[in-house]
Amino acid sequence: MNGICTLGNDYVFDQLVALLNSIDVFLGKEIPVCIYPFDDQTQRIAEEIAKRPNVFIYDDQESINRWDKFMLEASPASMNRNKYRIYGGHRRFCAFDGPFDKFVYLDADTILMNSLSLVFDKLAENDCVVYDFQFKYPDKVYNVKSPKLFKVFAEERIKKEIFCSGFYASKKGLFPQEKQEQLLSYLRGGEKEILYPKGDQSVVNYMFMRSGIPVYNLVYNLPNDTITGCTVTSKHFEEREHILYDRGNRLTYLHYIGVPPNINQAVCAGENIDFPYRDLFLYYRYLNEPEQRPVFKNPPQSYRAPSPSLLVRALRKFKLIKQG
Repeated sequence: MNGICTLGNDYVFDQLVALLNSIDVFLGKEIPVCIYPFDDQTQRIAEEIAKRPNVFIYDDQESINRWDKFMLEASPASMNRNKYRIYGGHRRFCAFDGPFDKFVYLDADTILMNSLSLVFDKLAENDCVVYDFQFKYPDKVYNVKSPKLFKVFAEERIKKEIFCSGFYASKKGLFPQEKQEQLLSYLRGGEKEILYPKGDQSVVNYMFMRSGIPVYNLVYNLPNDTITGCTVTSKHFEEREHILYDRGNRLTYLHYIGVPPNINQAVCAGENIDFPYRDLFLYYRYLNEPEQRPVFKNPPQSYRAPSPSLLVRALRKFKLIKQG
């Protein structure tokens, strides 16, 4: 069975609803969607997906615990035990346990723009399919200053195989417990120092590359005149009927990378904070309830420098911070 995977909690509720609505539009309301819980704060999500019979929250606690344990040891941040605590981003790795034989993972801060038939088709021949330009920024995936890096991975692999963990397609069963233990043995042997010190993006790249699983990037395989970007940092996308195009080519997905969830929360609470492709986000966020879309009364303010008081007011409206 094929399906879509994402990761979330109530903190990213607005982004998650926008993603789910875009999946409804471009893939239909029947395709199964599994949400991996970032933490236990999923009450709003549970209430929302009660209206969506194709969407469910992953509840295999044994699998979750196994990946929690793996990440506690695998993360380079764990080398500083005084400051380190585990975050839930790695729980996207539970997709390798199930429930789908083949899956496409999308971060909650993405919006689907197209069919994923090509991506699923490529999974027939590959164990990992991606579509991004993360390879241009290897310093956000690996510790490029480590002298061990090119001893573990050839430089050419670094240039071609690394990918953004916000979107990738793969298969169930690639990382059973014995494979996890093998990877941990390499990390215990000193390879942990080659990982980027924050988040789980470095870890999932390491998992594929150290296991010798080729990563198929559509950027390297599509005709040059059909390749598109995927992030809101690209300002040249053109919108037509709530779909973005890159020089005439339709995007597969849009990643709101760099726009933190509290900005989305504040905007949905009525604060006029501007960020790239905001109207597109609001369209999909309120697709099923357009009457609830916020109407802004104040002049717009850039998302890069909103005043603290503005955010505090907005988040209190949603009761996302305590009254003080």
